[in-house]
Amino acid sequence: MGKHTLSVLVENQAGVLSRIAGLFSRRGFNIDSLAVGVTENPEISRMTIVVDGDQYIVEQVTKQLNKLVDVIKIKELDDSESVRRELVLIKVEANASTRSEIIQIVEIFRANIIDVSKNTLTIEISGDTEKIAALEDMLKQFGIKEIVRTGTIAIERGNKVIKIKNSDEE
Repeated sequence: MGKHTLSVLVENQAGVLSRIAGLFSRRGFNIDSLAVGVTENPEISRMTIVVDGDQYIVEQVTKQLNKLVDVIKIKELDDSESVRRELVLIKVEANASTRSEIIQIVEIFRANIIDVSKNTLTIEISGDTEKIAALEDMLKQFGIKEIVRTGTIAIERGNKVIKIKNSDEE
């Protein structure tokens, strides 16, 4: 068991996300994280899907995804050969006596304060899961009011790209 990251290139069309999410739910597979965005080609979107399970589950999910007409290509990303990031907004309680300590913690994590009110600070951080968990752990003592996460996005390191076979290639 463990977390597996799938990079899935799909046709950028209405309904693709719901068809893929439906495939997971019908088979009882839980999605830990799902992030979708258009690629360098406006006709193609990339879905980064993080699933928790063994290799058999990942193989079953991949086979099922490949059957969907909108799916162009699927690749499981290796941890050591890819870069992963998540964007998180954390709203934390802050008053005159705690504000400076929170600001110091935020600076150590190279995060940003993006909103200030009389009783709260809203912090933006991007990074890997461990970095975000560490900041969250440090801020718990002040009282976290709300957290919003984008989900993991990932890309292969270096010159590696997920190639799409052209229709004239066989």
